[in-house]
Order: sequence, then C-alpha cells, then structure tokens
Amino acid sequence: MAILEIRDVASGYGEVQILWGAKMSLEEGKLTSLVGANGAGKTTMLRTVMGLIKPWQGSVWFDGKDISNLPAHTKAEMGVVLVPEGRQLFTDMSIEENLEMGASPMRARPHVQENLEKVYAMFPRLKERRTQKSGTLSGGEQQMLAVARGIMANPVVLMIDELSLGLAPVLVLGLFESLKQLKSEGITLLLVEQNVQMALAVSDYGYVLSHGKVELHGPSRELAKDDHVREAYLGL
Repeated sequence: MAILEIRDVASGYGEVQILWGAKMSLEEGKLTSLVGANGAGKTTMLRTVMGLIKPWQGSVWFDGKDISNLPAHTKAEMGVVLVPEGRQLFTDMSIEENLEMGASPMRARPHVQENLEKVYAMFPRLKERRTQKSGTLSGGEQQMLAVARGIMANPVVLMIDELSLGLAPVLVLGLFESLKQLKSEGITLLLVEQNVQMALAVSDYGYVLSHGKVELHGPSRELAKDDHVREAYLGL
C-alpha cells in the first residue's frame, strides 16, 4: 500500500521550472531511492513534497489525503519529515538541544525520552558528546545528528537528502546501516543519494529522475544491474 504519492507534479523556483510531471509512489515500510545526475531535480522533489515549494501542477498525497498545499510544519505534525541537504543544524546549540528541537511536533512530544534513547543507541558517539555544540562536530557527526533529529520528530515517512555527501566511506557504511534499522522499525524511507550504487544496494525500490521527469523505476536490484540505466541516466 502506498503511504505517499507524488502525482504529475510540476514545480520550480521563480519562473524556472525544474519538475515536469514527476510521479512517485512510496510503499509503506519500504526504503525507496531517488537517484539521478546532478541537476535532475531530486532536491526540488523533496522540497515540493515537504511543502517548502508549492507545486505548480499535480498533487502530493499522504495516507490517502491531499497535502499538496499544506505548510511544512503541518506536514511534520502528520509525520512527513525531511532531513535536508547541508544538515541545517542549530550550530550554537548542543547535540541534545538539537535533538530536543527535532521533537517539536506535537505527535513527537510524548515519545521524547523513548526516541532519545533510540538515537543514542543508534549513534553512541552522539551520546558521548551530547553536551558539545553541534557546530564543533565533524561532518560525519553532524550528519548523524541531522538524521537523529529527524527520528526525534517521530516520522511516518522520513526523507533524507544526500546522506553521504562529503563523508568518509567508513562513516557512510554506518549511516546506511542505520537506514536498515529504521526500516525494520516500520518507518517508510525516501533517500536521495549521490552514491547511486550504495543507494540501490540498500533500497527496495528505485526511481531514476532525469531533467525533472521520472524516466525509469523498478526494483532497485534490477535498476542497479541494467547497463543502459547506469550509462544513460546515472553516469556510471
């Protein structure tokens, strides 16, 4: 069953159109990857779903409801959560304060302690440094914190933009392992990721975005093995 659907969405910035009738469907409890070359429109897709950009045409549906024109904070209250590219942490605040800010939606507040224990178990390094200002963390630690802050919002659907960007391979492996754990707990995941091979290796289903349109989609393992897909759309 689809928990989130993007139906023929067109959107962009100012007068510049980025998405041209994009379509996606996220199955409940599955990990879906959205991949494509730089400039394909992946971040614009996430921002449109989240409500940071309003769709010019088409619609976004969550749990059977049209949420196309709802503001981002309302979508977060419903359980749609975005971990943005660039992390966007509160750099003068401690790790724990950032995590508490992540739990600001009303739906998350009864679960603060439970989710805090969960993210500290998932990322022990954050627990060790919980009083440290987030602006002094390494890039890998900041990405852990960004994901953990998203988990604190008690998401139904968690969207993550560029999980591995700029990180050492050993840290990337750990972060991808955390995605498997979240999926096992029933969270529906949408991953936008520059590391195409890793994204398709861990996800159940994949969409290939090119020039603002979904050109191909299918089980991730099949997309990863398709030489035409790899060459024509992914630059591999």
